[in-house]
Amino acid sequence: MTFLVVIIGWIFSLCLHEFSHALAAYYGGDITVKDKGYLTFNPLKYTHPVYSLLLPMIFLMMGGIGLPGGAVYIEKWRLRSREWETVVSLAGPFANALLAIVLGLVLQLTPVGSSSIGPGVAFLAFLQISAVVLNLIPLPPFDGFGALEPHLPMDIRLKLAQTQGMLSWVVLILLWQVPFIGNAFWGVISLLARLAGIPLQLAGLGMDQFMFW
Repeated sequence: MTFLVVIIGWIFSLCLHEFSHALAAYYGGDITVKDKGYLTFNPLKYTHPVYSLLLPMIFLMMGGIGLPGGAVYIEKWRLRSREWETVVSLAGPFANALLAIVLGLVLQLTPVGSSSIGPGVAFLAFLQISAVVLNLIPLPPFDGFGALEPHLPMDIRLKLAQTQGMLSWVVLILLWQVPFIGNAFWGVISLLARLAGIPLQLAGLGMDQFMFW
């Protein structure tokens, strides 16, 4: 049950994350996102066999980290201002944060927390927090950099853009291989999870049930 709750919920959160990027872009001036089919919760519109399915599942199974997978192509030149570029980038993590808060309220105010799906819901909420923290890292290709990029000098933007494929792997390796970085990362996530009303023990149980192997 927990495995299904997490997988189905994660696919939904992936769609919500990318839908939020697209919706912000639509109101910011890029109306082409509607023609591309991004203003929908159809996961097929955001699916890439490697980046949307394989990698997120690998990272979930390795250590319970919420790695967003899908992507929408935003024609940034259509956006009205640099501020709108920032809004578009932050819309995805904001959606994950909002979902985490909603799930936290559900766990606190309804019988879900004591039901058979409670561990899965708690772990899913915890994953949303991890996705927010990971996405707000101010390095490419994460959304945190996307929020800063329009306000940086062009030469810095170009240099960082050339390293985005490598930097994402460097960040993930550091999180797993350098203890004080990993501890700080998970410490921030745990703190934010508590603030969102997510029971950490229940989330830990959900993670154990999800990673049944």
